[in-house]
Amino acid sequence: MPLTKANITPRQIALITALLLALPEAIFLLWLQQSWQWALLTLLVVFGASYWIIATLLEEFINRKIKLIYKFIHKTKATKKEETYYKYVLPAKTLEDVSQDVEEWANENEKEMQLLRQNEQFRREFLQNLSHEFRTPIFAIQGYVETLLDGAITDPQVNRRYLENASRNIDRLTTLLTDLDQISKLERGELVLVRQPFVIQELVKEVFESLAGKAEKQQMHFVIKKDSESPLTVNADKEKIRQVLLNLVENAIKYGKTNGNVTASMYRTDGQHVLVEVTDDGMGIPEKELTRIFERFYRTEEGRTRDSKGSGLGLAICKHIIEAHGETIHVRSTEQVGTTIGFTLSTR
Repeated sequence: MPLTKANITPRQIALITALLLALPEAIFLLWLQQSWQWALLTLLVVFGASYWIIATLLEEFINRKIKLIYKFIHKTKATKKEETYYKYVLPAKTLEDVSQDVEEWANENEKEMQLLRQNEQFRREFLQNLSHEFRTPIFAIQGYVETLLDGAITDPQVNRRYLENASRNIDRLTTLLTDLDQISKLERGELVLVRQPFVIQELVKEVFESLAGKAEKQQMHFVIKKDSESPLTVNADKEKIRQVLLNLVENAIKYGKTNGNVTASMYRTDGQHVLVEVTDDGMGIPEKELTRIFERFYRTEEGRTRDSKGSGLGLAICKHIIEAHGETIHVRSTEQVGTTIGFTLSTR
């Protein structure tokens, strides 16, 4: 490898410096005494001594700097084990090794900074969405109560309607607080699963029956796909999976088209898992927003218009429940075609 400024080593620096010091001494002595033996001896002695002193001091200086670099990278007070490592192992590292370690550390820090910036963006959006979700029912309740206090309470045609509207908004606040409490427990890992074997098709039919009234209002039809009728037994927390299915089917009703279908399908993916999917043929979700629909409070503008009463936490709760089972949840969607949300469950 050719010697360049980029790859020169401390020993090479010491070698060159020692040679530059010894050679003039030897030439001067050769000129002064006309004895090449003394000149050669002087060259060897001065060169050897200079090389040893310079190499030792330079390596000690560089190793001290390297140790400081590693202590800075680790950002902690070194233990006795780490001190031994710094003292006996690090001197064997080359500058190229250190350069590579520093570069890897810098790249890792950059990744952490990007993650922090991303989390900060999510935090701001979360607080903004949380404020919006609370502000809407609170302002509505405030408006109804102020109107009643201003005299409308004596008008029998107004007071009951306003009180009923205020009550509905209080129910929405209660639902929001309940969902927030639940998702906080889920994120802290406090969810206790009561696993039991059950036939997933039977649970889907129960969910369809419980939401039949909402579907009729939207003139929507429930369908179980033909090739999904054979009973499939899964091992999961039945009530938590019921909550997931209720949320997915309710969403399909909200965002599906009038006189459309909500289709459930169940497949065995392998000997240990079953895939459950709920599909609608409604408005769909823009591709750029697909990766965010499981975030807390995240809703598209059209979705927020259609669902003014929801907490915006349903899909986030679904995601946490499925992940607590050690399984995955996913979404596929095309605008004006429909949306499919599916999740896996274990058969064991």
